[in-house]
Amino acid sequence: MHLRSTRRIRTEVSLYDPIGVDKEGNEITLIDVLGTAPDIVGEAVESLCEQERLTREIHRLTAREKWVLEMRFGLPDGRRKTQRDIAKILGISRSYVSRIEKHAITKLGKTLSANDTTPK
Repeated sequence: MHLRSTRRIRTEVSLYDPIGVDKEGNEITLIDVLGTAPDIVGEAVESLCEQERLTREIHRLTAREKWVLEMRFGLPDGRRKTQRDIAKILGISRSYVSRIEKHAITKLGKTLSANDTTPK
C-alpha cells in the first residue's frame, strides 16, 4: 500500500534535494546549481503555480464576470482596459462595471482561500 501511495512522488524532484558533493565534501543541491538566488527561483515557481490555480478557478465566474476581469487585467492579450472602456463596450455604467469586477474578485478570493493548499 505504501509503495502505491509513493509512486506518484517518485518522479518529483525538490530544489533542495542533494544532487552531489563539491570538492570540499559539502552537499550540492539543485538550487545551488541553478545559479540564481534561491528566493528568485522559489518565487517564480510559486507565482506560476498561483497563476495556474487562478486559471482553473476562473471558470466558476459568470461569462460577464469573466469577460470583465479578462479585459480589466489584460488576461487574453496583455492589453488592459479601463472600467470606462468596458462600460462603453457593454453599454452599461462605469459604476456597474466596478460592481461586477468587485463581485468577481470577491468570489474568486473566497474560492481560492477555501481551496488554499499552500504550506503555512
